[in-house]
Amino acid sequence: MTYAELLSPEFVYEMQNTRKVLERVPDDKLDWRAHPKSNTIGWVASHLVEIPGWVEGTLTQPTWEMQPEGGERYRTPLLGSRDEMLEAFDRNVKAARKALSQTSDEAMKQSWSLLDQGKPVLTMPRADVLRYFILNHTVHHRAILTVYLRLNDIPVPGMYGPSGDE
Repeated sequence: MTYAELLSPEFVYEMQNTRKVLERVPDDKLDWRAHPKSNTIGWVASHLVEIPGWVEGTLTQPTWEMQPEGGERYRTPLLGSRDEMLEAFDRNVKAARKALSQTSDEAMKQSWSLLDQGKPVLTMPRADVLRYFILNHTVHHRAILTVYLRLNDIPVPGMYGPSGDE
């Protein structure tokens, strides 16, 4: 069994859980934030949408530059509605699953780097990038979004069993 085949069920499961949370994002609360230092619901949801969109580039490119020298820093594209978020998320997940299914174990072992002005911020095998930078990163921001939902009295969906709202 290839690494992609081993990772695929977990990827699918976590993306299904993430979609359930995104389905609860209220259009009228996109600018809400828990604290002045916190990101908004809209930013966190938009970030969750973009993360699976990183899979294809991770598996096909050796690096990703957050801020090219003399250029602008990458920023999460803010999406304007739950429907827009769900459409983009579904597109990103579909492309990620396709890229994952086409990637060999040899390619998974190759190093990938996140760069900031040409300097590595992190370098690790692509297989580890998928686990830490994609899956764990998704779970982290999904947890933040569920807290934001809870603070706004929006029922939180169950993910690893029923939630307190089910």
